[in-house]
Amino acid sequence: MAIISDFEEEQNDTQTQTKATKPPSQSSSKVKVEEDKGGKGSKLVPNKGNGLDLDKYSWTQSLQEVNIVIPVPAGTKSKDVVYEVKMEHLKVGLKGQPAPIIDGDLFHKINPGECFWSLEDQCAVSVLLTKKDQSEWWKSLVKGDPEIDTQKVEPEPSKLSDLDSETRRTVEKMMFDQRQKQMGRPTSDEMQQQEIMKKFMAQHPDMDFSKVKMMQ
Repeated sequence: MAIISDFEEEQNDTQTQTKATKPPSQSSSKVKVEEDKGGKGSKLVPNKGNGLDLDKYSWTQSLQEVNIVIPVPAGTKSKDVVYEVKMEHLKVGLKGQPAPIIDGDLFHKINPGECFWSLEDQCAVSVLLTKKDQSEWWKSLVKGDPEIDTQKVEPEPSKLSDLDSETRRTVEKMMFDQRQKQMGRPTSDEMQQQEIMKKFMAQHPDMDFSKVKMMQ
Protein backbone atom coordinates (compact mmCIF):
# COMPACT_ATOMS: atom_id res chain seq x y z
CA MET A 1 0.00 0.00 0.00
CA ALA A 2 1.42 3.39 -0.98
CA ILE A 3 1.80 5.89 1.83
CA ILE A 4 1.31 9.60 0.99
CA SER A 5 2.79 12.06 3.45
CA ASP A 6 0.89 15.13 4.61
CA PHE A 7 3.34 17.30 2.66
CA GLU A 8 2.76 15.40 -0.62
CA GLU A 9 -1.02 15.47 -0.14
CA GLU A 10 -0.96 19.22 0.47
CA GLN A 11 1.23 19.71 -2.62
CA ASN A 12 -1.19 17.68 -4.75
CA ASP A 13 -4.14 19.76 -3.52
CA THR A 14 -2.26 22.95 -4.44
CA GLN A 15 -1.56 21.69 -7.97
CA THR A 16 -5.22 20.67 -8.42
CA GLN A 17 -6.41 24.13 -7.36
CA THR A 18 -3.91 25.78 -9.70
CA LYS A 19 -5.20 23.76 -12.66
CA ALA A 20 -8.82 24.48 -11.76
CA THR A 21 -8.30 28.24 -11.48
CA LYS A 22 -6.14 28.60 -14.59
CA PRO A 23 -8.10 30.59 -17.21
CA PRO A 24 -8.83 28.81 -20.50
CA SER A 25 -6.75 29.82 -23.48
CA GLN A 26 -8.46 32.19 -25.90
CA SER A 27 -8.65 31.05 -29.50
CA SER A 28 -8.43 33.61 -32.27
CA SER A 29 -11.61 34.32 -34.21
CA LYS A 30 -11.79 33.68 -37.96
CA VAL A 31 -12.96 37.23 -38.54
CA LYS A 32 -10.83 39.97 -37.05
CA VAL A 33 -12.76 42.69 -35.24
CA GLU A 34 -11.49 46.19 -34.59
CA GLU A 35 -13.19 48.45 -32.07
CA ASP A 36 -14.68 51.55 -33.55
CA LYS A 37 -12.89 54.62 -32.12
CA GLY A 38 -16.20 56.45 -32.16
CA GLY A 39 -17.68 53.96 -29.74
CA LYS A 40 -20.46 52.91 -32.10
CA GLY A 41 -19.73 49.21 -32.01
CA SER A 42 -17.12 47.35 -33.98
CA LYS A 43 -15.83 47.16 -37.53
CA LEU A 44 -14.58 44.03 -39.27
CA VAL A 45 -11.16 43.83 -40.85
CA PRO A 46 -11.51 43.00 -44.58
CA ASN A 47 -10.30 39.68 -45.99
CA LYS A 48 -7.44 39.60 -48.48
CA GLY A 49 -9.86 40.53 -51.24
CA ASN A 50 -11.09 43.66 -49.43
CA GLY A 51 -14.43 42.02 -48.68
CA LEU A 52 -15.65 39.61 -46.02
CA ASP A 53 -16.00 35.86 -45.43
CA LEU A 54 -19.45 35.06 -44.04
CA ASP A 55 -21.18 31.80 -43.14
CA LYS A 56 -23.24 31.50 -46.34
CA TYR A 57 -20.97 33.25 -48.80
CA SER A 58 -17.81 35.31 -49.21
CA TRP A 59 -17.25 38.43 -51.25
CA THR A 60 -14.31 40.46 -52.51
CA GLN A 61 -14.08 43.75 -54.36
CA SER A 62 -12.08 46.14 -56.46
CA LEU A 63 -13.17 49.69 -57.21
CA GLN A 64 -14.85 48.42 -60.39
CA GLU A 65 -16.34 45.06 -59.39
CA VAL A 66 -17.67 42.85 -56.61
CA ASN A 67 -17.10 39.10 -56.74
CA ILE A 68 -19.24 36.69 -54.70
CA VAL A 69 -18.65 32.99 -54.07
CA ILE A 70 -21.60 30.99 -52.68
CA PRO A 71 -21.01 27.34 -51.71
CA VAL A 72 -23.84 25.01 -52.80
CA PRO A 73 -24.38 21.24 -52.42
CA ALA A 74 -22.16 19.11 -54.66
CA GLY A 75 -23.89 18.12 -57.88
CA THR A 76 -25.93 21.31 -58.14
CA LYS A 77 -26.95 22.09 -61.73
CA SER A 78 -27.40 25.46 -63.42
CA LYS A 79 -31.16 24.92 -63.71
CA ASP A 80 -31.33 24.65 -59.91
CA VAL A 81 -29.95 28.16 -59.39
CA VAL A 82 -32.25 31.14 -58.77
CA TYR A 83 -30.61 34.43 -59.83
CA GLU A 84 -32.25 37.84 -59.97
CA VAL A 85 -30.32 41.09 -60.18
CA LYS A 86 -31.48 44.70 -60.29
CA MET A 87 -29.70 48.01 -59.95
CA GLU A 88 -30.12 48.00 -56.16
CA HIS A 89 -31.08 44.41 -55.32
CA LEU A 90 -29.62 40.91 -55.55
CA LYS A 91 -31.28 37.55 -55.05
CA VAL A 92 -29.45 34.21 -55.29
CA GLY A 93 -30.72 30.85 -54.10
CA LEU A 94 -31.62 27.31 -55.05
CA LYS A 95 -34.95 26.00 -56.27
CA GLY A 96 -36.84 24.00 -53.68
CA GLN A 97 -35.11 25.73 -50.77
CA PRO A 98 -37.29 27.55 -48.21
CA ALA A 99 -35.33 30.79 -48.49
CA PRO A 100 -32.76 32.42 -50.83
CA ILE A 101 -29.10 32.42 -49.80
CA ILE A 102 -28.82 36.14 -50.60
CA ASP A 103 -31.83 38.41 -50.88
CA GLY A 104 -31.33 42.08 -50.07
CA ASP A 105 -30.64 45.64 -51.16
CA LEU A 106 -27.08 46.12 -52.35
CA PHE A 107 -24.81 48.53 -50.50
CA HIS A 108 -24.49 50.65 -53.66
CA LYS A 109 -25.97 50.62 -57.16
CA ILE A 110 -24.66 48.36 -59.92
CA ASN A 111 -24.98 48.03 -63.70
CA PRO A 112 -27.27 44.96 -64.06
CA GLY A 113 -26.47 44.54 -67.76
CA GLU A 114 -22.79 44.02 -66.94
CA CYS A 115 -23.32 41.42 -64.19
CA PHE A 116 -22.85 37.68 -64.64
CA TRP A 117 -23.03 34.42 -62.73
CA SER A 118 -21.63 30.94 -63.26
CA LEU A 119 -21.63 27.53 -61.58
CA GLU A 120 -18.13 26.42 -60.58
CA ASP A 121 -17.51 22.61 -60.47
CA GLN A 122 -21.17 22.10 -59.50
CA CYS A 123 -20.35 23.13 -55.92
CA ALA A 124 -20.24 26.95 -55.91
CA VAL A 125 -22.10 29.82 -57.54
CA SER A 126 -19.85 32.68 -58.62
CA VAL A 127 -21.39 36.12 -59.18
CA LEU A 128 -19.71 39.16 -60.73
CA LEU A 129 -21.28 42.58 -60.09
CA THR A 130 -20.13 45.74 -61.87
CA LYS A 131 -20.30 48.83 -59.68
CA LYS A 132 -22.09 51.90 -60.98
CA ASP A 133 -19.96 54.26 -58.90
CA GLN A 134 -16.40 53.03 -59.34
CA SER A 135 -14.77 55.41 -56.87
CA GLU A 136 -16.07 53.99 -53.57
CA TRP A 137 -15.36 50.91 -51.48
CA TRP A 138 -18.39 48.97 -50.26
CA LYS A 139 -18.70 48.34 -46.52
CA SER A 140 -20.93 45.30 -47.08
CA LEU A 141 -22.48 43.37 -49.96
CA VAL A 142 -26.09 43.95 -48.90
CA LYS A 143 -27.45 46.44 -46.42
CA GLY A 144 -27.83 45.02 -42.93
CA ASP A 145 -24.91 42.61 -43.25
CA PRO A 146 -21.75 43.04 -41.11
CA GLU A 147 -19.65 45.96 -42.35
CA ILE A 148 -15.91 46.15 -42.93
CA ASP A 149 -13.59 49.00 -42.00
CA THR A 150 -12.89 50.54 -45.41
CA GLN A 151 -9.83 52.31 -44.00
CA LYS A 152 -8.25 48.84 -43.86
CA VAL A 153 -8.85 48.18 -47.56
CA GLU A 154 -5.61 47.57 -49.46
CA PRO A 155 -5.92 47.97 -53.24
CA GLU A 156 -3.23 46.29 -55.33
CA PRO A 157 -0.76 48.93 -56.59
CA SER A 158 -0.25 46.90 -59.78
CA LYS A 159 -3.90 47.47 -60.69
CA LEU A 160 -3.69 51.27 -60.55
CA SER A 161 -2.24 51.43 -64.05
CA ASP A 162 -5.45 49.85 -65.39
CA LEU A 163 -7.63 52.67 -64.08
CA ASP A 164 -8.61 55.83 -65.93
CA SER A 165 -6.82 58.99 -64.81
CA GLU A 166 -9.70 60.35 -62.69
CA THR A 167 -10.30 57.08 -60.84
CA ARG A 168 -6.58 56.58 -60.35
CA ARG A 169 -6.21 60.02 -58.73
CA THR A 170 -9.13 59.19 -56.44
CA VAL A 171 -7.58 55.87 -55.39
CA GLU A 172 -4.13 57.40 -54.83
CA LYS A 173 -5.70 60.15 -52.71
CA MET A 174 -7.61 57.57 -50.64
CA MET A 175 -4.43 55.52 -50.10
CA PHE A 176 -2.46 58.63 -49.10
CA ASP A 177 -5.15 59.80 -46.67
CA GLN A 178 -5.33 56.31 -45.17
CA ARG A 179 -1.58 56.27 -44.48
CA GLN A 180 -1.74 59.79 -43.04
CA LYS A 181 -4.55 58.84 -40.64
CA GLN A 182 -2.68 55.75 -39.48
CA MET A 183 0.32 57.95 -38.63
CA GLY A 184 -1.83 60.64 -36.98
CA ARG A 185 -1.03 63.21 -39.68
CA PRO A 186 -3.37 65.54 -41.62
CA THR A 187 -5.09 64.25 -44.75
CA SER A 188 -4.64 65.85 -48.17
CA ASP A 189 -7.76 67.99 -47.68
CA GLU A 190 -6.55 69.15 -44.26
CA MET A 191 -3.11 69.97 -45.69
CA GLN A 192 -4.75 72.02 -48.43
CA GLN A 193 -6.79 73.91 -45.83
CA GLN A 194 -3.59 74.63 -43.89
CA GLU A 195 -1.91 76.11 -46.96
CA ILE A 196 -4.92 78.30 -47.72
CA MET A 197 -5.00 79.54 -44.12
CA LYS A 198 -1.27 80.28 -44.10
CA LYS A 199 -1.56 82.35 -47.29
CA PHE A 200 -4.56 84.23 -45.88
CA MET A 201 -2.66 85.01 -42.67
CA ALA A 202 0.35 86.25 -44.66
CA GLN A 203 -1.89 88.54 -46.72
CA HIS A 204 -3.57 89.97 -43.59
CA PRO A 205 -0.84 90.54 -40.99
CA ASP A 206 -2.99 93.14 -39.24
CA MET A 207 -5.62 90.56 -38.23
CA ASP A 208 -5.53 88.63 -34.95
CA PHE A 209 -5.19 84.88 -35.57
CA SER A 210 -4.21 83.93 -32.02
CA LYS A 211 -7.44 81.99 -31.46
CA VAL A 212 -7.26 80.10 -34.75
CA LYS A 213 -6.32 76.44 -34.34
CA MET A 214 -4.23 74.99 -37.13
CA MET A 215 -4.31 71.28 -37.85
CA GLN A 216 -1.05 69.49 -37.06
